[in-house]
Amino acid sequence: MNFLRGVMGGPSAGPQPSGTETIQKLCDRVASSTLLDDRRDAVRALKSLSKKYRLEVGIQAMEHLIHVLQTDRSDSEIIGYALDTLYNVISNDLEEEEQDDSEEENLSKQVDDLGSQFTEIFIKQQENVTLLLTLVEEFDFHVRWPGVKLLTSLLKQQGPQVQQIILVSPMGVSRLMDLLADSREVIRNDGVLLLQQLTKSNAAIQKIVAFENAFERLLDIITEEGNSDGGIVVEDCLLLLQNLLKNNNSNQNFFKEGSYIQRMKPWFEVGDDNCGWSAQKVTNLHLMLQLVRVLVSPTNPPGATSSCQKAMFHCGLLQQLCTILMATGVPADILTETINTVSEVIRGCQMNQDYFASVNAPSNPPRPAIVVLLMSMVNERQPFVLRCAVLYCFQCFLYKNQKGQGEIVSTLLPSTIDATGNSVSAGQLLCGGLFSTDSLSNWCAAVALAHALQENATLKEQLLRVQLATSIGNPPVSLLQQCTNILSQGDKIDRRGSKVQTRVGLLMLLCTWLSNCSIAVTHFLHNPANIPFLTGQIAENLGEEEQLVQGLCALLLGISIYYNDNSLENYRKEKLKQLIEKRIGRENFIEKLGFISKHELYSRAAQKPQPSFSSPDHMMFDHEFTKLVKELEGVISKAIYKSSEEDKKEEEVKKTLEQHDNIVTHYKKVIREQDQELEELKQQINILKSQNEQLQATVTQQVSQIQQHKDQYNLLKVQLGKDTQHHNSHGDTLQMNGIQTEEVNKLKEELEEWKTKHELLQGQLREKDSVIEKLKSSQLEMGTEQSSQISKSGGLEHSNELQKELERLRSQIQLQSAEISKLQTENQKLQVLNATADPVLGHSSATAAQNSEWKGRLEQEIKELKSEVKALSEEKASLKEYLDSSSSTVAILQDEKSKLQQEVAESKKEQDDLLVLLADQDQKLSALKIKLKDLGVPVEDEDDIESGDQGDDDEDGDEEEQD
Repeated sequence: MNFLRGVMGGPSAGPQPSGTETIQKLCDRVASSTLLDDRRDAVRALKSLSKKYRLEVGIQAMEHLIHVLQTDRSDSEIIGYALDTLYNVISNDLEEEEQDDSEEENLSKQVDDLGSQFTEIFIKQQENVTLLLTLVEEFDFHVRWPGVKLLTSLLKQQGPQVQQIILVSPMGVSRLMDLLADSREVIRNDGVLLLQQLTKSNAAIQKIVAFENAFERLLDIITEEGNSDGGIVVEDCLLLLQNLLKNNNSNQNFFKEGSYIQRMKPWFEVGDDNCGWSAQKVTNLHLMLQLVRVLVSPTNPPGATSSCQKAMFHCGLLQQLCTILMATGVPADILTETINTVSEVIRGCQMNQDYFASVNAPSNPPRPAIVVLLMSMVNERQPFVLRCAVLYCFQCFLYKNQKGQGEIVSTLLPSTIDATGNSVSAGQLLCGGLFSTDSLSNWCAAVALAHALQENATLKEQLLRVQLATSIGNPPVSLLQQCTNILSQGDKIDRRGSKVQTRVGLLMLLCTWLSNCSIAVTHFLHNPANIPFLTGQIAENLGEEEQLVQGLCALLLGISIYYNDNSLENYRKEKLKQLIEKRIGRENFIEKLGFISKHELYSRAAQKPQPSFSSPDHMMFDHEFTKLVKELEGVISKAIYKSSEEDKKEEEVKKTLEQHDNIVTHYKKVIREQDQELEELKQQINILKSQNEQLQATVTQQVSQIQQHKDQYNLLKVQLGKDTQHHNSHGDTLQMNGIQTEEVNKLKEELEEWKTKHELLQGQLREKDSVIEKLKSSQLEMGTEQSSQISKSGGLEHSNELQKELERLRSQIQLQSAEISKLQTENQKLQVLNATADPVLGHSSATAAQNSEWKGRLEQEIKELKSEVKALSEEKASLKEYLDSSSSTVAILQDEKSKLQQEVAESKKEQDDLLVLLADQDQKLSALKIKLKDLGVPVEDEDDIESGDQGDDDEDGDEEEQD
């Protein structure tokens, strides 16, 4: 404690003697008093003195207070006082609050680190922290709350040491997680602050807290507090969530797998009226957007980022963010952060990029969101931070998105440009920004256009077709030519902003455009002014600002050499190298090329994809361009020193590699086709396997059925053997044979009778059929209502007769079916008798020949009887079907009959009503005529009136002819 004595040694920092003596006496009472009330009063007094005499109380009373915590745990009041006193001693918050009111400023500077020193003393014994964790478990408010505050203060002062002690203590983190479930909001809120300090920069504790269901509890608190409209508690919860998720892949995966991303969507539901946002709401929404960015940060593993991006699209979170993006009245900083968030949600995810391309701004007519954002980017009146955010959004939209790149470039091509000029396209905005007088707009448009060409050789070739109309009367100039023209003019054009920024942007665009595209290099070299300009820029000795331009010119010239296909005789690789050797020097060229990677702004841009610059003057390099420089710098350096022979060898190697690539692509195609064939064959094999399994199943079923039939056959054999033994005991076989012959004769006679009856019935049915056909034809030929009525009456009589005949036929068929069933039963009896009689006849040796003949006849007759019975049953079935059809036709006729009768009755009724009306009218007319005659008015008959009308018409016609 030498440092404490040193602080107290000065006259200005020394406490009053009365205060020191009082504190000493109170410490003695705490240490020596046997009564709990005395110790409690002493600790209460120390608490009241601890704010004013922080140093003295900390030096003299800390050990006694820790002893009280160990021994007097049964009394919650004294424990609460002791914890409050320790908090006042250790915490620097109270000192900072009273710093303005303090008269002794020197003392406040000297004791600024008192908190960390007292914390070291307290945690020197790890048991003290473990004891504090035990006290935090107590439910008593006067114990738990000061314990939480004291532990939070310890973590603020000596975070890593206290974290390690809590981590190794049994269930240390789990005990603190219970604070979030406390029903008292004060303890719960301070528990959130405690967990904030506990989870700072400690991945192990972050994982434990996350798996203790922290996400669920924190999201519940945010929902209860009102999401973005909530107070500072929401802010604290969001800061804790950021601690748990930032740079922690395990927790991010757990957050996604637990479907917690879906619960973030209500945070961003803003209303139509977005004016008058409170400062707390802006802070909350800013932290919420940052939390989304933590999950989809480009620094995360690509797989985790991609899965979070897809989850945000499927739950509607991306759609909600785009709604905020296009809303009106949103504060500028929230709008900027929303653009950055949307950028990282769509970056490298084709599904999200396609959705963003389809988003339209709520304008009349609707414009794509990309166009609206680009308008803000090239507008110099917009805030610098917002323009940077829009550029980042555009870069993320085009990142690994060849479809989006093609759509942007297509708006520049001659065939797709809107001739009416009503709508502004993305390509037109980029060209406008590229050639404006604002250097920042030039740089942003050049970088945006370079991203549209990134790793896409096809679009680099298509962009060569773009023609620009510079002024009226002059021929159009290609976009490539216009860029080089502006580059060569340099500082001649008066621009707002940095002088170097425009040229740096154009050089980055040209380097990206020409890299890995020999056709673009040929177009660039075709302009004879380009190479002299580049060599002139590199050879000059300019200031520090111009060194960056020199380095980029060297890079562009190196690209023109490395990707040169030697199609232009004057600008072959060897000639360009000789030009560098003569005018610049190889060592000087390599030195100028190295200016790029050595620049401070280059190293800043290479750190992360998002363009973040402190001022517009620092906006020089793009992140993706730094990758290109890193890739080409060494290659160009080697290419400059290569001889023509090495170039030839390299070209030969390239050709062989191209041939090899062609062979590989051919074999890849063959392998792909074979894979398709294999897939088809596999599908066929699977189908055949399934068919084989079905056939095997049917075979097993059939085998089991055959086995069942065999078993039944064996049983019948056994039963037949028993029956033969039984019949052998009876000796009256001849009598049985006599009975069989008589019954067979009877059956024959009955069959003949039934045949005749059957023929009669068939004849009757034919007659009925002819009657039904006549009825149908007569119904179809009905023309007028009277003939229909007559035919209906005749049809009714015929239908009645037909109904009676059908009833008779049904009764006869029922009798016939009954007799057929009797015949079938008798036939079955005969078969059984025949089967039993055969062995008996076989054993009689005296009448063997007669029995064999008789047996053959009997079997033949039985077969005939069976066939006849079968035919009768079939005819019976056909008769039944015919009867059913005839009964249905009768029912139909009856329905038609009833309908016709109803219609006839209605027509008769209508005719009667008409006759009555006509009679009444005649009577009325005659009465009126009589009245008119009585009155002396001449009345004519109807025939006279008609003849008079005709005469009038003739007179009118003659008058018209005369006229």
